[in-house]
Amino acid sequence: MRIFTLAALAAFVIDQVSKYVVIHMMELARVRSIEVWPPILNFRYGENRGINFGLGGDMSQWVLILLALAVCTGVTVWFWRNPQSRWAALSGGLLVGGALANVADRLIYGYVLDFLNNSCCGLNNPFVYNVADIFIFAGALGLIVFTGEAKPKARKPGKKGQ
Repeated sequence: MRIFTLAALAAFVIDQVSKYVVIHMMELARVRSIEVWPPILNFRYGENRGINFGLGGDMSQWVLILLALAVCTGVTVWFWRNPQSRWAALSGGLLVGGALANVADRLIYGYVLDFLNNSCCGLNNPFVYNVADIFIFAGALGLIVFTGEAKPKARKPGKKGQ
């Protein structure tokens, strides 16, 4: 659980710091767009009131918050009861930390702050996302790849009932 907890904490802090720096310190909320490495990486201000890509934007923010908290609770309880590999624990922590960072946005702003935009090869991508979304995606993918039966710990000789 230590790796899981540290990964969740790191994902949460990295996301919140990145949003603070880009949205507030770099004043993206005011200027609306900053070309970082066009067209590969741009900062575009976005307020996501839905799930991903604005889907479900008409849903209550409280429903989205409760849904995210339910997923985080379910993943955490599952890890607590079913020890997994280090990579799986890292993945689960990234997913939970990213989800909680987006929950924090909903509680603070009433929506999720997004600012990352990528386009390439003549395609103009209108969507924006944030660092928490990267952690959620990577964590979910990691859970698919790295979860399974953890190897039971070997018993020490001479100790019964363990």
